[in-house]
Amino acid sequence: MNNAQGTHAKELGHPLLEPSKRITNDFRIDGEQFFIITGANMAGKSTFLRTVALQILMSNIGLPVCARSCSYAPVKLITSMRTSDSLGDDESYFFSELKRLKFIVDKIQTENYFIILDEILKGTNSTDKAIGSRKFVQRLVGTNSTGIIATHDLSLCEISEELAQVENFYFDAEILHDELHFDYHLKKGICQNMNASFLLRKMKIVEE
Repeated sequence: MNNAQGTHAKELGHPLLEPSKRITNDFRIDGEQFFIITGANMAGKSTFLRTVALQILMSNIGLPVCARSCSYAPVKLITSMRTSDSLGDDESYFFSELKRLKFIVDKIQTENYFIILDEILKGTNSTDKAIGSRKFVQRLVGTNSTGIIATHDLSLCEISEELAQVENFYFDAEILHDELHFDYHLKKGICQNMNASFLLRKMKIVEE
C-alpha cells in the first residue's frame, strides 16, 4: 500500500500505561503531512510521540495496536528522541543531534518514512534554534515523508502559514486553584499556556 493513506486511529493510547489512567486521543495524519505539536512542560507531548511511534512499530510487525480502531498503511519509522552526548567519543550533545538529523535527511532521500522528532536543536541558542529548525522542517516537507515534530519554540508554528502540508496541534495546561491541571488531549492550534514560571514559584525555587 502507498503511505499517502497515512494513519487514522480512534482512541489511540500508550500500551504501557495503566488502563485506568490512560488518556487516549483520536489521531489522523495523511501521507506527506507534518504536524507541529506545542505544549507546556509535562502536558503530554513526548508521551504522545511515543504513542504514535509504538502504533507504527507494532503495526509494522503485526502486533495488536492500543486503539479502538486503526487504519494504517505500512511505512518505515525514523526518530530523533532523547539524543545524548558522549564523553567517551568526545562528542557534544549538539553534535550528536546533528549526526542524527543528518542520518534522517540521508535516509529520506530514497525512501518514504514516518518521522518523529522531539524538540530538535536543543543544544544551541534560541536564535540559531529558531532559524535552523525552520529550515530543517522546510527540508523535510520537501520530501515524500510524513511526520510529527514536538517543540517549545512557538515561532516554528508560523511555518504552517507558508506550507499547506504543516498543521499545528497542542497539549494544554491550566492553573486551577493554584494547581496545574493537564487533560492530555490533543487539540488543534498553538499552545498559549506555559508553566515553567509557575512551577519555579510553586516549588519556591524563585520568589513570587
